[in-house]
Amino acid sequence: MAKKEVVIALVGGGYGAVLHLNGYEKIHGVDVRIKTLVDVDVEKAMTLKEKYNIEQVITDYKDALNDPEIDIIDIVTPPSLHPMMVYDAMRAGKHVICEKPFTGYFGEAGDPELIGKNVSKRQMFEAVCMELDKARDIVQASGKLFMYAENFVYAPNLRKAAEFITAKGSRILFMKGEASLKGSSSAVAGLWNKTGGGPLMRNAIHPLTGMLWLKKTEAASKGEDMKVVSVTADAGNVVPRLTKEERRHLSANPVDVEDTITVTLTFSDGTKALVIGSDTYLGGTKTYIDVYANDATFNCNVAPTDYFQTYFLDEEKIEDIYLAEMIPNKLGWNRSFVSDEVLRGYTGELQDFVECVAFDRHPVSDFDLAAESVKLVYAAYLSAEEGRRVDL
Repeated sequence: MAKKEVVIALVGGGYGAVLHLNGYEKIHGVDVRIKTLVDVDVEKAMTLKEKYNIEQVITDYKDALNDPEIDIIDIVTPPSLHPMMVYDAMRAGKHVICEKPFTGYFGEAGDPELIGKNVSKRQMFEAVCMELDKARDIVQASGKLFMYAENFVYAPNLRKAAEFITAKGSRILFMKGEASLKGSSSAVAGLWNKTGGGPLMRNAIHPLTGMLWLKKTEAASKGEDMKVVSVTADAGNVVPRLTKEERRHLSANPVDVEDTITVTLTFSDGTKALVIGSDTYLGGTKTYIDVYANDATFNCNVAPTDYFQTYFLDEEKIEDIYLAEMIPNKLGWNRSFVSDEVLRGYTGELQDFVECVAFDRHPVSDFDLAAESVKLVYAAYLSAEEGRRVDL
């Protein structure tokens, strides 16, 4: 029997929470109730409470774990908090939605300062692999759903590409994906102990996971098993050598993380996928996946699209209207965001997740995808540091 109402507690009140709340507003076929918002910044949280008609704001997420009404704990906190909150929620008998990345290396007792420069990537890779083994045991023992909030997997254009690949029996021969911006609005984005890496971990993990899922879709349609067998990466730091004047248009401040990286994934069938991540791109966001198949080509522009273009000579009376992510002003021509929670996949992922809880089924984006994607990220960091291919 389907569950009549799915009750949710959202942990974290930042930008990710807004994207999720906009997505929840478009859920259909399942009654969704956002009961609780958890954030230590009560003033900020109260603003969201009023805008989205959330029932209550609390400051301790463990109070939400003890609420018998709540079915799902939706975690949109900074990445370093994800593992602990996931484990606590699953041990409390809650289903979990976890934003990317599920886990990472954020430092351990005895580590020197600036771990991105002073802790070996081999140590990080091995620690992450051990963490993933521990996490898998906790998830499986809980009997509850772990739902990985990778929006690229649910972006409508990627879903359509997957539909065509399955229907035609296409062979994916090469993929290229990118997630580049001018940096981050977060003051701690350049610190490895806060983010677990630079633009690869913070942004390019999206196209990496999207391409991984597309390859899994191809494999499933053919009854085959295709895995990533090696990773080769090259990372750089170009922003620190710029003068203050030269850096004035960038928001990147890479203290001990990379600001540019390229990663090549090699699959067991010999095909390749190229991942690009950079904090040196001006002009908003550049996120896409291109797929070259034996009988088709798919260009999936996740953000921005050409769906709506604007031209303004001034910003009078539109100062408070959202145009697009990472755009410094609204002047001239811009490719504006419209329903980006839909086009970027947030609505689709949340629709899937609440249906999974309501109808007791498995999510499209699950723990296996979360674990493999973060493992590949740290294999890439290991490859870049040691200057060699990492075989898996």
